[in-house]
Amino acid sequence: MDPRFAEAEAALQAGRYEEAVRLTEAALEADPKSPARLYRNFATLLVRRQDYARAAHWAKAGAEQHPKDADLLNLLGVALRRTARPKEALEVLETAARLSPKNTAILHNKGNVHNDLKDGPGAVEVFTRLVRAQPANAELQRALGRGYLHSGDTAKAEMRFRLAVKLKPDNIDGWMDLLSLLTDAYRMEEAAEALDKAIAANPASAQLPEAKAVLLRRAGRRRDADAYLTALAEAQPDQAWIHYQIGLTVADYDRERANRHLRRAFELAPGNLDCRLSLAESLNRSRYGDESAHIEEAYQVVKGGLGRPITKPTHLKIASEVLMRVGAHAERDRLAGFAEAGRRWAEAGMHAPLLAQMARVETPEDRRELIAQHRIWGDLAQAQAARKPISRPGPRSPDGKIRIGFMSSDLRNHPVAYFALPLFEHYDRNRFELYCYSYNQGEEDQVQRLITRSVHAFRWWKDVSDREAAQRIAQDQLDILIELGGSTHMNKLAVMAFKPAQRQASWLGYPHSAGPSAIDHIILDPHLVPKDPALLIETPLTMPKTWLALGRTFRDAHDIAPDLAEERNGFITFGTANNPHKYNERLIRTWARVVRAVPGSKFAFIRPEGNAPSFRQHMADYFAAEGVSADRLVFHTVRGAHMPFYNEVDITLDPFPLTGGTSTCEALWMGAPVVNLRGEALFERLSYSILSNVGLAHHSADTLDGYIDIAVKLAADREQRRELRRNLRDRIKQSPLGQPEAFARDFYEMIARAVAGQTASAVA
Repeated sequence: MDPRFAEAEAALQAGRYEEAVRLTEAALEADPKSPARLYRNFATLLVRRQDYARAAHWAKAGAEQHPKDADLLNLLGVALRRTARPKEALEVLETAARLSPKNTAILHNKGNVHNDLKDGPGAVEVFTRLVRAQPANAELQRALGRGYLHSGDTAKAEMRFRLAVKLKPDNIDGWMDLLSLLTDAYRMEEAAEALDKAIAANPASAQLPEAKAVLLRRAGRRRDADAYLTALAEAQPDQAWIHYQIGLTVADYDRERANRHLRRAFELAPGNLDCRLSLAESLNRSRYGDESAHIEEAYQVVKGGLGRPITKPTHLKIASEVLMRVGAHAERDRLAGFAEAGRRWAEAGMHAPLLAQMARVETPEDRRELIAQHRIWGDLAQAQAARKPISRPGPRSPDGKIRIGFMSSDLRNHPVAYFALPLFEHYDRNRFELYCYSYNQGEEDQVQRLITRSVHAFRWWKDVSDREAAQRIAQDQLDILIELGGSTHMNKLAVMAFKPAQRQASWLGYPHSAGPSAIDHIILDPHLVPKDPALLIETPLTMPKTWLALGRTFRDAHDIAPDLAEERNGFITFGTANNPHKYNERLIRTWARVVRAVPGSKFAFIRPEGNAPSFRQHMADYFAAEGVSADRLVFHTVRGAHMPFYNEVDITLDPFPLTGGTSTCEALWMGAPVVNLRGEALFERLSYSILSNVGLAHHSADTLDGYIDIAVKLAADREQRRELRRNLRDRIKQSPLGQPEAFARDFYEMIARAVAGQTASAVA
């Protein structure tokens, strides 16, 4: 033992790791020209302790002193790889391999980095060489399979994965790679067969039974997964992963039970971010009991995990959603920037979080970046669908009818259904046949029953995979399939990637191009179509006046107070009922500037978050930053029964850049005028379209100052507001928004032209 390091060695032997590291670092700093073996030994210790950042630092320091020491460079490559710096790692390992070309450890590490970078050919070249020398090495066979997989040669990848688990049946990673390959190819029965073999060969493994639950869920068999996991929980009640998987499995149809299991998982594994953040996500979606309490608890659960890096895209999604919901925008922004977050989600095949990205758009570059993120997701979904395409029946016998499909899990008591109802109530049954497709995990309600009675067929598939749904839809031989839900909860946007219908379109539920080029059209109106064609992916089908109309759910529902809120209260009340995923700091502070400009005025949040202490505090902080005290904020904590609260609002301030849609219609229907800021992209023009159709386009501004000016002038014009309160509902009824029969007629004529291939006449 070198006497300079004896004290450090003694500390290490006594279990005082940090002291040993500190003493070694001091010795190396005092004598940077220490022998290479001392740097190697220290870097090896750090790597074994998974102290990769320090390992990279000291391996690099040693390599600078001993640039031809291949083993030291190998350690540096390993440490760089483990600190997510694969390109640097590859450069270092290539240098090490040139210095020691027969060193298999260096080659193995180099091949692993090629796989990390999804450089299939590079990985295949390295691991082919290693496999030739050690054909019975299961791990090398598996790594070669991953190289083939990244090269796009799934047949050779599958052969290598199967060989790896044959050589070493307890190679769990090999089994998992095989399962991933089979499920990505939608070979679910083969995946299930392989998984049963893996479990039989590894009865003590927890990872494989968990994979079985995930496989069942991915195949759309949630109830089967539930039964399987429940049986496991009875035998092993203290296994966190079982409770975690039960929570994920049942959440869509039994939220309260899901929360019980996710709480138990978190109790058993408090350091597991999956358990922590899945509990937060479920709480955030809980509608039973005290919703504000659930929201607050979700925030506190997320906040407790922010001391650790949030790296997984799923973790980033959950944390971002919860933080946005309570208005913690600064905390959300620290997690990841706009471009970074969106691309991480899109590249991971996650579409749902892209909706909230719209509220973060600030510049023209952001708008184009958001289009790019949707294209990434769409290309990925289509590539996955292409691995096992669906089969299509031959052309159906002509019967003179146009067969239209509407796909959404929101064809129930939901705003999407409210706006879609005119199409189901007013259509020529001699000319059109309507098919509906829903994956709703809840129970049938009155609205769903109404739609079911109105259409030719209502396909309600609770337990079905994306591919299976697409295959079933294809059997209906539609002329056009229109998806209404985007990626909102329980919808299956990825079905569109399989192209189950000759033509496909998006409408209503998602205010942006969805992403897949397999969606031919997006249904808009003249006010919504962006001037820049680059801000859409699909070809627009343009309605002559409006892209939506108010259905029967709006007909004279909810009484309008005869007087103004100002007259009852003695002050002007601005307000919003919009979802906080549309909020951003600039928006909230703009609302505060409006309130500040109108003496004595207040701002009302008509939101279920209203009783969550963190939501209240964050809103108060933003308003205080503009000189508006907390006593000028009002919180109406309500879900569903919010319409009467518009009687307590004099002027509704629309969010931006992601504007209102349903909430704008509701506010106007209740006689509460809406002030809007319009922008260039579709999602920035929703309220502008609605206001234009009721003759209130002058309530839309093109600038922030203009938005504030309109709001302040409207606050000062009591007579105009009184007139709007009395007559706005009748104006809506007389406008294109209030003509559901005319809307349906225009819609179906537009669809008939599109099906006939006459899209040019349908495009503005």
